[in-house]
Amino acid sequence: MTTTKSGSYVEPGEFTRDTNYITTRITADGSEGYPVEAGRYRLVAARACPWANRTLIVRRLLGLESALSLGLCGPTHDKRSWTFDLDPGEVDPVLGIHFLRDAYLKRDPEYPRGITVPAIVDERTGQVVTNDYARMTLDFSTEWTEFHRPGAPALYPEDLRAEIDSVNRRVYTEVNNGVYRCGFAGSQEAYEAAYDRLFTALDWLSERLATQRYLVGDTITEADVRLFTTLVRFDPVYHGHFKCNRQKLTELPVLWSYARDLYQTPGFGDTVDFTQIKDHYYIVHTDINPTKIVPQGPDLADWLTPHGRESLGGNPFGDGTPPPPPIDAERVPPGHAPN
Repeated sequence: MTTTKSGSYVEPGEFTRDTNYITTRITADGSEGYPVEAGRYRLVAARACPWANRTLIVRRLLGLESALSLGLCGPTHDKRSWTFDLDPGEVDPVLGIHFLRDAYLKRDPEYPRGITVPAIVDERTGQVVTNDYARMTLDFSTEWTEFHRPGAPALYPEDLRAEIDSVNRRVYTEVNNGVYRCGFAGSQEAYEAAYDRLFTALDWLSERLATQRYLVGDTITEADVRLFTTLVRFDPVYHGHFKCNRQKLTELPVLWSYARDLYQTPGFGDTVDFTQIKDHYYIVHTDINPTKIVPQGPDLADWLTPHGRESLGGNPFGDGTPPPPPIDAERVPPGHAPN
């Protein structure tokens, strides 16, 4: 997610996401100049952002907390940059900067694109290594294996990668990015086309998940992580703010129970900050919400109600185990999520 809309308009009013990222990879063999090393890199994320939320979940599930430090930006910002306004003095205690932009400019003084989260910064140089969020979580699974916790789940198993990739492509184009095409459509025609595509995909997902607990295979995978971060924002933001209002998530029985199942799985719901999510979208997107009024609803208590998905079989962690509770410094603040 960029400091504005992560994209631009094309005729006749369709929102198109800017997908040009810094694609340098951090790999086990260091083939691109950045070897996997414990304590060298800092993941910069924001709980408000769905793309960054993916990295928070995968980092938790795999147990990378001790190997990869975490810096959290606040939910609101101006056009210049995400900022570390949650930290004392509004300065990241490791990187020593207020604006995330500074780490991008250290990498490229003429950096021409939006300042996005998530980003991984090399603590030695203060430079952004990558902001390629789609590759980032896959590399957490495949390149950072030396630092996985005992019992870490296989989120991107080799025998399921082709199917995971196929599902992810459709979920990205039609759902993850589809809600944005609705919200930032520049014409009635573009909005209606985006709306139809989104709900066609949600109907497809409902049908797929009616008979299987998870999107691919019988355990959680990268595919579930990517869908979850959109679903968890659907009723608080996308239904009203982005006009994705054929139904609420709570009115889509299969997807609602699936989302609750994941939310109640350690590593998912404990990364979600509903207060920051709403503050970001309703305050930052002044072109959609010029008053900056943040709605008080919806009621979040139902996220903790029984989901009944166990009857479909499957085991969230396969032969592995749940992650331990979040470390104290990384807990969602009290009152920002259902108790």
